[in-house]
Amino acid sequence: MLSIEQPPRATGQLAGSECMNEETLIERAQKGDIAAFNRLVVQYQELVFNVAYRIMSDPAAAEDVAQETFITAHQSLRSFRGGSFKSWLIRIATNRCYDELRRRKRRPQSSLDEIMDENESFAFLRSPQDSPETHRQRVELALAIEGCLKELPDDQRVVTVLSDVEGYDYQEIANITRVSLGTVKSRISRARAKLRDCLQSLSGELLPAAYRLDSKGT
Repeated sequence: MLSIEQPPRATGQLAGSECMNEETLIERAQKGDIAAFNRLVVQYQELVFNVAYRIMSDPAAAEDVAQETFITAHQSLRSFRGGSFKSWLIRIATNRCYDELRRRKRRPQSSLDEIMDENESFAFLRSPQDSPETHRQRVELALAIEGCLKELPDDQRVVTVLSDVEGYDYQEIANITRVSLGTVKSRISRARAKLRDCLQSLSGELLPAAYRLDSKGT
């Protein structure tokens, strides 16, 4: 995806970084080692792209966000003071998504059916043993979820993607979005309620477990 340009290096310098752990790669990258930074890009580029894709629902926009995320990360790397490097990157990516959504001032077009085909997070929507009818129902569910996600406010869609698609816990989401834990819980609760209401016309057995809760669920 993105690779910071670097001058020719002596054979063996890049190979030597292959055995480095993440902390060492970060330290080297902070000192200007482009090869070390590029290894971090390779490690996290798919994650960053997928998060951006699910928020923006547009592969071209997600590609741009991912590129901007790693450019920003490279420019700001010396300000990274430890902790979860992954969460730091996702925070940059979600901020870029917010910026783009504000710029557009409209809901982006979704393609969750493509995401379902390409990403393991949506494995619950498909199975190699599915009959044609079951597969059709799962595709219909995916499209219904797509439409419902588009109706969520941006802040609720972001925390829902981070929680119910990417699997981050509430505290991690609070750290990524830089809002309080209570705000994260409130946004997710409201988002799930809206998604349940939006999907209520579907058969309950088709819905993911998180959206089968009754109106008193949390």
